[in-house]
Amino acid sequence: MSTKQLQISVIAALLLIGGAYYFSATPRTPLPRITDEILAAKFDVLSKRGNSSCSAAFADSIDTMADTARFQGSCCSPMDTHRYEEQITGLTKFKDIPDIPTDPYDIDAGLAKMFKDYYDVELTPEEQTAYDYAIRNSNEKGPCCCKCWRWYVYGGLGKLLIQKYGFTGEQVTQVWDLSDGCGGEGEHVNH
Repeated sequence: MSTKQLQISVIAALLLIGGAYYFSATPRTPLPRITDEILAAKFDVLSKRGNSSCSAAFADSIDTMADTARFQGSCCSPMDTHRYEEQITGLTKFKDIPDIPTDPYDIDAGLAKMFKDYYDVELTPEEQTAYDYAIRNSNEKGPCCCKCWRWYVYGGLGKLLIQKYGFTGEQVTQVWDLSDGCGGEGEHVNH
């Protein structure tokens, strides 16, 4: 074997070893795929849980729950994978506002209590105009499709967003539409 052939063989071997190391050290699954797997696992858990009830009486029971408890699952219809992904992705637009729950199917009871109490807060005429816009223009014609616990919790959230963050009616509408917890395909079906 000549010196030139030996050099080529050594370079080829180094490239093979380096390539093998690089490909074994590099994750085979890109980060977005891992996120999708986590989202899918969360969907799997939440779609099988159901301590969320579609009734006004359930709204009264919120006050007796521990602040660390969670409202999980959908109220009216089974959760839809595609819609869930749309909602979680859409809510990231509001990630800098800690008061907006990041998952409409997994809500902290302490936060729900705070929003429910905020429902009775009076708005200025200008603020009320923004709130009324959201009522008229949201997919559910309000914070939820019926006056259940979500109506009062997300209604309170809407008022808080208008007063604390200066949200417009359009922005509250977006939050409500993305936070629909009824299940199903969301704005694609009627409950």
